[in-house]
Amino acid sequence: MSGKLLLDTNIVIALFAQDASVLQQLETADEIFIPAVVLGELYFGANKSKRAANNLTRLDEFTLSNIILGCDVETAKIYGSIKNKLRETGHPIPENDIWIAATAIQHQLTLVTRDSHFDFVENLNKVRW
Repeated sequence: MSGKLLLDTNIVIALFAQDASVLQQLETADEIFIPAVVLGELYFGANKSKRAANNLTRLDEFTLSNIILGCDVETAKIYGSIKNKLRETGHPIPENDIWIAATAIQHQLTLVTRDSHFDFVENLNKVRW
């Protein structure tokens, strides 16, 4: 899939695992971005793993070679709108995933994920790999 992509945590994990389908699809991407929230989830996982030092080093290298998108006031506004809409419709999703969706919407990126709960977020351009 070509275009500007924002990677969810599960896609980065698949990338680290050398998932052939993910590697193949990423080859055609125009630009790839990583939300800071995804990095937080990955650093948490690396810290609690049995190979923490190796995983942290790998993650540090990954961070240096990618464009990381943080959160700002606009992200927070979009987050608040998404969370309220999910509350109104009775479809809560994990907090970090609301931040990830807000980042994708703010920067007009396609979110690449394996999580179906993103289907409840309106105006989110997403693809499941």
